[in-house]
Amino acid sequence: MRRSRGLTAALVLSLAGAGTGLGLVLMPQASAITQPVAFTADALPTWQPNGIVFAMAEVNGTVFAGGTFSAVRPPEGSGSGTEQDAVNFVALDAATGAPTSCKLSFTVGEGTATVRSLVVSKDQKTLYAGGYFGAVNGTPVSSVAAIDVASCTPKESFHPGFAATVRGLAVTDDTLYAAGDFNSVEGQTRERFAAVDAATGALKGFTANADEPGRAIEVTPDGKSVLLGGDFFSVNGSNTHALAVVDAASGAVKKTYNNIPSNSVVKDISTDETGFYTGNEGSGGGVFDGRIGLNLSDFSEKWRDRCLGATQFVLPYDGVLYSSSHAHDCSTELEFPDGKRHFLLAQPTDHTGAAPAPVDGFVRGPGKLGWHPTANDGIGEGIGPRVMAVAEKNDVKYMWVGGEFTLINGVEQQGLTRFASTGDVGAPTTPVASAASVKPGEAQVRWRTSYDADDSKLTYRIYRNGSATPIASVTASSLEWQRPQASWTDTTVKAGQSYGYRVAATDAAGNTSALSATATVSIPATVQAYPNQVRADGAELYWRYDDTVSPYVADSSVSGNRSGVQINAPALRQTPGAVTGSSTAMGFNGTSQQVHSDRRQTVGASYTLETWFKTGTTRGGKLIGFGNNTTRNSGSYDKQIYMTNTGRLAFGVYSGSTRTITTGLFDTYNDNKWHHVVATQGPAGMALYVDGQSKGTLNVTTHHAYAGYWHVGGDNLANWPNRPTSNFFAGQIDETAVYPSALTQAQAKNHYDLAKAPTDTVVEVSATEDTYINQGAPSTAYGTSTSLAVRGTSAYETYLRFNLPPAPLGRELKSASLQIKTSTQAGAGTADKVSVVPVTGTWSGAGTTFNTKPTLGTTPLGSITGIADGSAVHSVDLDTATVSLMLGTSYSMGLTSTGTDPLWIWSSEATAAEGTPQLILTFGPE
Repeated sequence: MRRSRGLTAALVLSLAGAGTGLGLVLMPQASAITQPVAFTADALPTWQPNGIVFAMAEVNGTVFAGGTFSAVRPPEGSGSGTEQDAVNFVALDAATGAPTSCKLSFTVGEGTATVRSLVVSKDQKTLYAGGYFGAVNGTPVSSVAAIDVASCTPKESFHPGFAATVRGLAVTDDTLYAAGDFNSVEGQTRERFAAVDAATGALKGFTANADEPGRAIEVTPDGKSVLLGGDFFSVNGSNTHALAVVDAASGAVKKTYNNIPSNSVVKDISTDETGFYTGNEGSGGGVFDGRIGLNLSDFSEKWRDRCLGATQFVLPYDGVLYSSSHAHDCSTELEFPDGKRHFLLAQPTDHTGAAPAPVDGFVRGPGKLGWHPTANDGIGEGIGPRVMAVAEKNDVKYMWVGGEFTLINGVEQQGLTRFASTGDVGAPTTPVASAASVKPGEAQVRWRTSYDADDSKLTYRIYRNGSATPIASVTASSLEWQRPQASWTDTTVKAGQSYGYRVAATDAAGNTSALSATATVSIPATVQAYPNQVRADGAELYWRYDDTVSPYVADSSVSGNRSGVQINAPALRQTPGAVTGSSTAMGFNGTSQQVHSDRRQTVGASYTLETWFKTGTTRGGKLIGFGNNTTRNSGSYDKQIYMTNTGRLAFGVYSGSTRTITTGLFDTYNDNKWHHVVATQGPAGMALYVDGQSKGTLNVTTHHAYAGYWHVGGDNLANWPNRPTSNFFAGQIDETAVYPSALTQAQAKNHYDLAKAPTDTVVEVSATEDTYINQGAPSTAYGTSTSLAVRGTSAYETYLRFNLPPAPLGRELKSASLQIKTSTQAGAGTADKVSVVPVTGTWSGAGTTFNTKPTLGTTPLGSITGIADGSAVHSVDLDTATVSLMLGTSYSMGLTSTGTDPLWIWSSEATAAEGTPQLILTFGPE
């Protein structure tokens, strides 16, 4: 039995910094990892066997491991000793991972000896071992042995005769229970389950005969019942498959189970005061491979986790159920789809709050927690981890794991590993950030949440314009397979200025990621009509494809948590985009590239799909759709818009059969022009709109209900009407949005019209040349310096040259600002007023000195007073009318001051991020 001590975790809501953004922030905790997880995911150096570990137990800071191996060796690259003989058994120090002086050899005359189960008596004086062996250190036994813990010697007086392999053991004060392949014990019929006296080994009257092997056995905390697990279909003549509850004294059946599939077995049973839990394995269609949580009060089922992937062991500890498996498909649990194997998992033993409604007759299991050490299939059967145990020494708790693996966290480590309750050293991954603005006074900073193997709640700090002090912090949750976008809105930005943001993630132990790359954004002078309307109409997913890096696709919706993941590197920043202005599109190759949403969801009765596309393909492909997988072809797929080989568009759902609306025979759209498509479904049925015009309706109000992901650019199209040659779309896609409601035709037409309406365009112009002069060195030219200076006395003056673009046709300059960044040297800021003035004389970087300095204008273009020390970006608003007159020319401006406190800024030769002088020009309709 494994007892749980319970736990509590306190959470508070916090908002930090200017702007808006809400996140969960953890209260201070004793643990440096996200509770209720009790262990880090950082593997500690541990001696390792040359074979497989099937069994573990612990007592007083010593861990016993049994299996099929002949030696143990030090951790890879540790240099801490040499290989030692260890015949199917090793005792190790829980705190160091090194072997102790206890040496036992489990052998057999014929075949291969193996230890399959280890359990320690209640008084912690005796270690019981079960398996297939005939001697321990030469002392004859018969597949079960009792070891005196203090002397590490077999007890010769304890020698029950089991006729075949013993696979599971459980012990009370006076009884040792066994499960296995045997049909007799001490010559008496005991089929697969038996009980012997814990002191003498004498056979007891307990009889629970099963027709197939027993694999697991456990005693309830009250000692009155025994839980049986295995392959069987009957116990004592009662029909029950894989699981049964019997009386602890007699073996009489108390509870039967007939809801575990016939092709699944129970591999392990564990119990504590929260309930009892099974680990299941099977093969074939309809298999059950996951975990079941059951009540101790009446042995009824409280939840069932139907992840696929052969669960080998379950261990409840402090309110968390840890399990070893190779889970590869948790779709039924609304978690990760079929794909990567996850070998070590953790989840609460009970649902927090109300349990979800049953699905297919079963209550879904509690969601997974943020504990994700990695392993591999390894040797033998390729199962991976097989057994787990918790040990404690010197007030530190250790989670030990044994099995067939040969890698842990990507590092060579065979058969045994361990994780501690303290010492978290793994930093979160670096966030991938972006920023966007669709209206004055507001910038949305977005980032794909980071991954930390033992912290599911991370704190993100946002830094603006190179400042060393964060402007805001937000706490958000993420798991390895669920990394939704987090966002924060900066409401202190000014129109016509450019801003740069970086984000870092910190875990509960203080481990901090590197800063993200700088995400820059220019704030428009007027509202951007198209994206603002998409947001106002309630888009819950809005991909604009302005991303600069792979594999993250930012969500520009108001909620900002439906980011996407690029698969096989679609082409970024394709121009021109579908919407007038600076928006870019994404290019897809038509063979393998797509984008899928980053979080699993279900779709309600009403929804709208919207996107823009441009193509000349004759092979068709999926533009957007919903599917139940990510990188693999979905097995369930509908709610989709796809193109036929001839360029027609189809909108389809599955409602018992495929139901589609298809554009007319001559309504084809593979003409290499941008087109807008909107598809809706709701109480009024289905509707399809292209370029603002209705292309058909259908009185179908239902669709296939399942959890899945949105796909853009590709996914399965098998068996759909007019199926194109390719599942994947070849062309450009832009401005994809999904709404939780059905838009009207008027709304669709409005979006189409707004996309063509004139909008503000922000242009960033870098300095083509710069220098400064120094009165203290009147003959020196500084044209190649990486920094520039401004001061009144003794004088420094800075000169900047820009090649100003002409105003785009039909547009005029709405605003202009100069953006500079203070350098990293001490005292780079200034308390004085700095003015920006026109340069009327000639100058060059190579030839200008104090003695040859140019003439400056007398009317300032703009000024800034008081720039704080510390490297950060600053903006100076410039006189728009004056700058407008100089558009289309090479224009110079100078930075001057009348004070004595120097300002030091980066020059165009500097490599500092967002650090070089720039003009930010905003053009809008005349």
